[in-house]
Amino acid sequence: MEVTPASAWPTLPAVPSPATLPVVAGGLAAELAYAFGGPFHFLLPDAFTANLVAMQDALTRSGVDGFVYYAKKANKAAVFVERAAAGGAGIDVASAAELREALGHGVRGDHLMVTGPAKCHALLRLALAHRATIAVDALDELDRVITLALTGGGRPARVLLRALPATQQHSRFGMSESELTTAMKRCVEAGDAIRMEGFSFHLSGYALQPRANLTARLIDLCADARRHGLEAGRISIGGGLPISYTDAESWHAFLATQSPAHYHGGKSFRTADFYPYHSPVAGAGALAALLAAHPVNTGSTLANQLKGAGIELLLEPGRALLDQAGATVFTIQGVKERDGYRIVTVDGTSLSLSEQWFNSEYLPDPQLIPRDPAAAAGAFLACVGAATCLESDMLTWRKIAFPQLPRVGDLLLYPNTAGYQMDSNESPFHDLPLPPKVVVDRTDQIRPRWRLDRHFT
Repeated sequence: MEVTPASAWPTLPAVPSPATLPVVAGGLAAELAYAFGGPFHFLLPDAFTANLVAMQDALTRSGVDGFVYYAKKANKAAVFVERAAAGGAGIDVASAAELREALGHGVRGDHLMVTGPAKCHALLRLALAHRATIAVDALDELDRVITLALTGGGRPARVLLRALPATQQHSRFGMSESELTTAMKRCVEAGDAIRMEGFSFHLSGYALQPRANLTARLIDLCADARRHGLEAGRISIGGGLPISYTDAESWHAFLATQSPAHYHGGKSFRTADFYPYHSPVAGAGALAALLAAHPVNTGSTLANQLKGAGIELLLEPGRALLDQAGATVFTIQGVKERDGYRIVTVDGTSLSLSEQWFNSEYLPDPQLIPRDPAAAAGAFLACVGAATCLESDMLTWRKIAFPQLPRVGDLLLYPNTAGYQMDSNESPFHDLPLPPKVVVDRTDQIRPRWRLDRHFT
């Protein structure tokens, strides 16, 4: 079979993770694969802490009063909740189970942000009992919150009113301008039963300027709410801070060269459906850029407008806090040749790499960890399939140019998967167990320490 040179094939190398090196080089990845007898995720909580500190520092440097809530939906692991609590951050939850998990791992009730549509009675009751902030999504939900507050022993409900962005009028989330006006009126009428603390929003995509523009609009709404006697001193901008999985040159070269011929079965993807795997500013840098942005029709930065209005900026990042905070490992259990390339089958499913289930592909190149490092080198093309009977169950449709021939028993490490990839679509299909989460501590040592994550459910 003719071997295609690696230089002639699209690649997308991941940004190196120094903390991952000892997990691989010290043999821990191979040991854990043997111990669990299936795929597993390993978590690097020091990266989470570093990302959190960087965001808090960005707020401090800008002079903006702000608070970070970790969006727990991005990864269920308890260790990230524990790190958030230890770092003085809060948690964004959207279910009673998530709220209980956060409390159980040390997060204060008043450091919880409750989001999501049409929240159930149990969730609202718990939120009020623990003084969590509730991002109210609709007028009927506000009425239920007011009723619970009035009958719940006199403790006021802390609420934000979620705005429907003008650019997303077909979204099912948030309230229109007229609904916000009605909501503010009801908050005034509710008196001491409600502490209307401000507004919130979520925007699709990762562009910073629309976030700056909408924040400025909500600053004006806060001023209007204050004129009616409401507190209105906080604005939550949700998540959506991008991260970079790869470098700019690799990303742009990949987009320019990739085509259906580079995918198993001639599979095609719209480039618009790919996550932007490189961003000029990312994580805390994106937050700093947002604060330095000039909202449309204003003469000053967003940071200056927030400071001038005395507004506390709230963030609910998920992926941006989880950058480089974990990876996923599979074992190869079959290899076949087909049409000039190989189909590698691993001992798990694409449900553990969630991007594939959103009409997209998780693009960073997986790393081959061969049992025999001395195996012949070259450029061996292979896609990666799952251990199920579904044609569509592919971890990687793209034909990867591996530097060595993949063999049964070798490992594949998918890098930087802590943000959304591990949890969003997990399922014990075929009665396959869910991949366990392993917390890796002390990665500064040749032999890292590890333990199972302490997630309750």
